[in-house]
Amino acid sequence: MSSHILVIRLSAMGDVAMTVPVLRAFSLQYPNVKITVVSRPFFKPFFDDIENITFFPIDLKERHKGFLGLLRLFSDLQKLNITAVADLHNVLRSKIIRTLFALNGKNVAATDKGRQDKKTLTKLEIKTISPTKTMFARHCETFEKLGFQINLNNPTFPEKAILSEETINITGKKEANWTGIAPFAQYESKVYPMDLMQQVIDELAKNTSNKILLFGGGSEEIKQLNQLKNNHKNVFVLAGKTNLKEEIAIISNLNVMLSMDSGNAHIAAMLGVKVITLWGATHPFSGFQPFYQPDDFSLTSDRKQYPFLPTSVYGNKKVAGYENAMRTILPSQVIEKINSNLT
Repeated sequence: MSSHILVIRLSAMGDVAMTVPVLRAFSLQYPNVKITVVSRPFFKPFFDDIENITFFPIDLKERHKGFLGLLRLFSDLQKLNITAVADLHNVLRSKIIRTLFALNGKNVAATDKGRQDKKTLTKLEIKTISPTKTMFARHCETFEKLGFQINLNNPTFPEKAILSEETINITGKKEANWTGIAPFAQYESKVYPMDLMQQVIDELAKNTSNKILLFGGGSEEIKQLNQLKNNHKNVFVLAGKTNLKEEIAIISNLNVMLSMDSGNAHIAAMLGVKVITLWGATHPFSGFQPFYQPDDFSLTSDRKQYPFLPTSVYGNKKVAGYENAMRTILPSQVIEKINSNLT
């Protein structure tokens, strides 16, 4: 019987994007194995260009809502003749689904999130830190438990997308370097101060052969992005003007993406774009450094001045006295790193 693996990764944009390089490598290395990815419908465009992948949208609002909905989801998935389950989410919902498959004799494996390692990394004390295992390596281990070794050493990335006329009407044709900037993150402790980001954008905009595209979403973010635009003719606010599929196409055409520790960093990285990330309360050693990016592309806050860093894995913990940690990343450092990679 041919193999058909069910991959579960239900939510969180950055986390879903981090599965893409692993699944792309799997698809190339095991072209005869079918994969069905279960996730929220919103994330389908992440997987559109990968061979052998079928996307199954979970309906958490109606059909698959609650415990009875999970039983219906299991029933729906059973019809696909699944032979193994890779649970890359490892939360209550996904545990229930994989347990039901295990009870039906299927081979199942789940990603170990390394919670203890991350807890040690973020202890509120002066400490020596070292990298924890990346989430990409952890996902590969999950597939290894199912009998599939994945090599991520020489990744393949998709071709740059051909932009639609509708998208070109927003961005213009690509006749210069495109720098993407995604200045927001889920938590405040991961967001570079707006006055410093303004300095970065103002300086980059002085180079008229550089087009700067600002990413975000929601009315409050759009308001802030329009302030950051600051009347520069070569700075464009994309927030609220494109859907996810169009945004992915635009990001694939960037020369460089500047992002916080956030989903946009992982979307750009899964497309093979150079990604420069800024880290506040969090740190690339937590395993969330964007895929296949040099270490020096991660600009971190000063641990001499703020020795408890990192103080959080996800940025959701606030530590008194550490509110200004990101101010130790100087705009000049950010500008230099971007300019040196605009080729």
